[in-house]
Amino acid sequence: AYLIRDCRFPGKQITIYEGMHILGGSNDGIGTPEKGFVCRGGRMLNEETYENFWELFGSIPSLTRPGKSVAEEILDFDHAHPTCAKARLVDKDGKILDVKSMGFHHSDRMALLKLLRTDEKKLDNLTIQDWFRETPHIFETNFWHMWQTTFAFQKWSSLFEFRRYMNRMIFEFSRIETLEGVTRTPLNQYDSVIRPLEDYLRKAGVSFVENCEVTDIDFEDGPGITAKALYLKRRIQEEADGAGTKESFVFETVRLKAGDICIMTNACMTDSATLGDMDRPAPAPDKKTVSGSLWAKVAAKKPGLGNPEPFFSKPHETNWMSFTVTCGGNEVLKAIEEFTGNVPGSGALMTFKDSSWLMSSVVAAQPHFANQPEDVTIFWGYGLYTDAVGDYVKKPMKECTGRELLTEYFHQLHFTEEKIDELMATVINVIPCYMPYVDAQFEPRRYSDRPQVIPGGSTNFAMVSQFVEIPEDMVFTEEYSVRAARIAVYGLMNVKKSICPVTPYHKQPAVLLKAVRKAYM
Repeated sequence: AYLIRDCRFPGKQITIYEGMHILGGSNDGIGTPEKGFVCRGGRMLNEETYENFWELFGSIPSLTRPGKSVAEEILDFDHAHPTCAKARLVDKDGKILDVKSMGFHHSDRMALLKLLRTDEKKLDNLTIQDWFRETPHIFETNFWHMWQTTFAFQKWSSLFEFRRYMNRMIFEFSRIETLEGVTRTPLNQYDSVIRPLEDYLRKAGVSFVENCEVTDIDFEDGPGITAKALYLKRRIQEEADGAGTKESFVFETVRLKAGDICIMTNACMTDSATLGDMDRPAPAPDKKTVSGSLWAKVAAKKPGLGNPEPFFSKPHETNWMSFTVTCGGNEVLKAIEEFTGNVPGSGALMTFKDSSWLMSSVVAAQPHFANQPEDVTIFWGYGLYTDAVGDYVKKPMKECTGRELLTEYFHQLHFTEEKIDELMATVINVIPCYMPYVDAQFEPRRYSDRPQVIPGGSTNFAMVSQFVEIPEDMVFTEEYSVRAARIAVYGLMNVKKSICPVTPYHKQPAVLLKAVRKAYM
């Protein structure tokens, strides 16, 4: 989009290779009313901190509101449907907790303050629990339960990223218990963000090649980094002699010419994700990471292209599971609304803080999919501890069917068995999703493990993803991806135009005063 809008680059000269059968990467959302819908994850936007996201999508036309941009459509919807969670944390007895206080001891506050004043380049390979080893009480506070589940941190996550989140999201610290800063899209992110962007690009002449994996990239010999060839593996579905289809592959090489540029996604958090259904658990992945494998090959060829090993070598640390529930009628959503006091779309995240899976759920405004009828409703949930045995379903989360996941969820709400049976009868499907690398971007690392967007010495090559290094910004966000793309295009094309800077809320006295007051509640 930046190539077309800001460089006047002909769209017909742009080709995007996508390894999946559908575009959008981790911004997914798909399904049918009959078989159920699925979102592997949900991206929470933020009006104050997503500077480049709003600037870009202010120039992408809405698909549903003529004369409006995607940014206007999202913000109009969000302002009309404000978020104010009334049941942010729920205990093991099914009691909604009062979480206005962060629950800090003085030592917790001092350890946080010291971290924020420490140069992040001194934090190589440190985890969050390393830093708070002398103040472990912080992991028992309301703050930690809310911060962890809002952003999917683990105790063993990178201290780098925790510190960046504290600085970048200090604006939200004072209202973390209500999540009023969450900006919601009208539908899921695939329908609300990806489809309008795809439509804009297709109308400009951009070519998309789906089911096409880039397996390797070659560079010119000698110093510097100049991409010269892409190696492709295209998947083709063919009719079999009997019922069904058979799969075959075509291998191709694309040679880059003078003036061509190559922008590579060096890693993807939802790589190797698997799906189950109502009566089948999501299977263990049987393939290596596509994007991580490509990054490893590329990084071995030239210096300065990062190191994927810290991010993709510990799936037991980086995995979690989500589940999407599709129901006929609104009985399930009404039962959740009666418990929380939040109508669909107003509550953001509810977390069962004592659950062995650390289970959370989100009920979005309905409909959440473009093809979702009025008599079908959906909600989404996730758990961070997939190896743990459930409190009610005595199996590890990652071995559970959709039915078992929903059974555990209903029991966390302390519904009666009769109530559970009534609600289960309305369920169309529950689709579990196991994501082995969804927290990979939070793994402890050295400062040099993530490459620069445009590596030193590059003449035509850039990398974009949640696994590149952008000073001061935070990963696991839409903004990080958009900012990386803008840096790549402006740098490679020598665009003399400013990139929206990271807003320094952590240096604004009014924001800091609110945060200090919150820390002492």
